[in-house]
Amino acid sequence: MMPAAVLCDIDGVVWLARQAISGAPEAVGALRAAGVRVVFVTNNSAAPVAEQEAALKAIGIPARGDVITSAMAAAHLVVPGERVLVCGGPGVAEAVAGRGAYSVAGNDESAGAVDAVVVGFHTDFDYARLRIAAAAVLGGARLIGTNDDPTYPTPAGPIPGGGALLAAVATAAGAMPIVAGKPFAPMAAIVLDALGRPDPAQLLMVGDRPSTDGRFAVAIGCRFALVRSGVTAPGVDTEPRPDLDGADLAAVVAQVIAAGTGH
Repeated sequence: MMPAAVLCDIDGVVWLARQAISGAPEAVGALRAAGVRVVFVTNNSAAPVAEQEAALKAIGIPARGDVITSAMAAAHLVVPGERVLVCGGPGVAEAVAGRGAYSVAGNDESAGAVDAVVVGFHTDFDYARLRIAAAAVLGGARLIGTNDDPTYPTPAGPIPGGGALLAAVATAAGAMPIVAGKPFAPMAAIVLDALGRPDPAQLLMVGDRPSTDGRFAVAIGCRFALVRSGVTAPGVDTEPRPDLDGADLAAVVAQVIAAGTGH
């Protein structure tokens, strides 16, 4: 069956460090030509949405209005008017402000009391930011993680991801975080809302990390296609088991189109 929409992860599926994975732009184009909507569902919260859309366009994938990030999901866990310490990148600050909350910089020593701390991937995370975030949580702020992915795929191999930073803050504060991104309920809610609450059987989640993308498919109730171009090596058995399995996005899309057209 041809899906009505494909929920496509970005890092490790479409690109690695914004370098297109071979065949990925053409695969997205083939899906769209077949009448399938492609929505990019990413746990990468660091960059603002417009920057991610522009980067996708630069590799040949128009994506205006089709990018949903874990920063957006995290922002739905704060209340308009709250003060939120942003221990993350500009994508988190943008989402918090868009929610109508007040964004406080993660390195602001004079921030004062805040209602929530949102932790996401950012490369300027350091001991001072860890100390400020932990102190805010110990002072009563809710701890929210954009995602708990321990690593982030790059052409040179995995590097520490947003989940590693979140674990540091949670450990220092002795707190259990609320995680917003895939595979958790906040991300599922905003994705399904963006699509108009379709029948999950009409959706296909494509990703490179079964513990995130596969579990997200289970949470939504849709099929899962695994690509081996990111964090999951070829030949490795995974749980949950994918409905489709391919070397990369191009291989998975070839299977989708063949099944949908009966070839």
